Amino acid sequence: MAWLRSLTLRLNILILLPVGLLCFSCESGALYDQYQAIEDISWEKNKEYYFSFEVKDIAVPYNLTLEVRNNNLYPYQNLWLFYMVEQPIGPLQRDTMECVLADEFGKWHGHGISLYQSSFPIRNNYLFPHAGQYTFSFRQGMRDDALKGIQEIGFRVEAAH
Repeated sequence: MAWLRSLTLRLNILILLPVGLLCFSCESGALYDQYQAIEDISWEKNKEYYFSFEVKDIAVPYNLTLEVRNNNLYPYQNLWLFYMVEQPIGPLQRDTMECVLADEFGKWHGHGISLYQSSFPIRNNYLFPHAGQYTFSFRQGMRDDALKGIQEIGFRVEAAH
């Protein structure tokens, strides 16, 4: 019976070890990583999407990335966005960014088949000036009152390597 218990223990280790390693390898390591669905896949001109997160360690440099998921119905090559940054201390910061989603022939740059995901760096190796809550908000800056084809936007904050 001792050999049976030993065999069972070895089998459990052989099964649990890879599962455990898989769980640890899937951790993203991101301080913040969230997506928001665009209501009715039509981004209204006045609709803003907010991403709030807490920064505790200001000695660590971070990469801030906007993620855009678009489908084949998106009618343009690029996407202009207005974004604001609300800091724990200091004035509200405003900026504009262009996200190029397709080449001049209409081939999507993002990864996917019918839903394309593209990443756009906002800041690299950025040191947050203060600990506390930060909020990034995004509003589409295109001429359309209702912009079709953008399904989700996401925001990711991860330690720079």
